[in-house]
Amino acid sequence: MNKSILVTGGTKGIGRAIIERFAKEGFDIFTCARNEQDLISLQAYLETTFPGITVLALPADLSKKEEVVWFSAAVKAVALPDVLVNNTGIFLPGSIHNEPEGNFEFMMQTNLFSAYYLTRAFVNEMMARKSGHIFSMGSIAGLTAYPNGGTYAVTKWAMLGMTKCLREELKPFQIKVTSILPGATYTASWEGVDLPEERFIRAEDVAESVWGAYNLSPQTVVEEVIIRPQLGDL
Repeated sequence: MNKSILVTGGTKGIGRAIIERFAKEGFDIFTCARNEQDLISLQAYLETTFPGITVLALPADLSKKEEVVWFSAAVKAVALPDVLVNNTGIFLPGSIHNEPEGNFEFMMQTNLFSAYYLTRAFVNEMMARKSGHIFSMGSIAGLTAYPNGGTYAVTKWAMLGMTKCLREELKPFQIKVTSILPGATYTASWEGVDLPEERFIRAEDVAESVWGAYNLSPQTVVEEVIIRPQLGDL
């Protein structure tokens, strides 16, 4: 039986790069996104390129708790993932004092609550099994305050705190917990920016970091991975 990985927000950017990296190693794939057509294209690509794996790609908006619950149940009907990557996220620029009304709620629901509810959906079974690896996709914005970060930065600070708490809670159950904290990564969110692609982190490099952290021996865990562009933050 193949091992499996669940990656939320898996059709683009870092999420897709992680999926392709693990699919290359024979992992079954569970993923979701809001755009159904993107999911259909991803599933067709994975099944053609990696014919030995199972792919479950379902449309879901994880900013809504009821859809997190539904998606979790759909995955559990197939298997309990060996790896969970809480990758779903959205960036809306702005400052706390004047960002549009509703930004706070929407980004907290998408970036933080989705990870909270999804982790709770799987973690008790992982504890009973005494194995698993949970990754949270944070950001340099969760380490360093900067102008125009607004609620996005708040969600990433909170994500880092939640991940640290999980790490302490799950130590006795042989479940590893890792925060991935990348800087500016070349994904769709940076489209249209007048900067050379070479100035950014490659999504594939972030995926390689996740794969490397996953592959350490059972007695070792990488708690945090900080990844920055070689020439510094943008």
